Amino acid sequence: MDNSEKYFQAKKQVGKIKDFYRHLTVYSIVIISLATINLTTSPQYLWFFWPLFWWGIGLFFHGMKVFNYMPFLGTNWEEKKINELMDKDKNQNR
Repeated sequence: MDNSEKYFQAKKQVGKIKDFYRHLTVYSIVIISLATINLTTSPQYLWFFWPLFWWGIGLFFHGMKVFNYMPFLGTNWEEKKINELMDKDKNQNR
């Protein structure tokens, strides 16, 4: 990889990180708003926990992907699986 390709890849990664932080900001604002609405209108049923939880799971996986922490099915997994299948096919054709 030459410097221009490295720069392009780094810029692309910075854009993904920026999008994640934007997602985190929107999540925080919306959850705080929903909690405020919930606690002022019907504090006996805390329904804001549902979007907090489910959207939080999505945000968690978004962060894992952006920061390249995918212990399962990440980019390295794909390359390893391709090599494994090619080796398996190669050994069967002997």
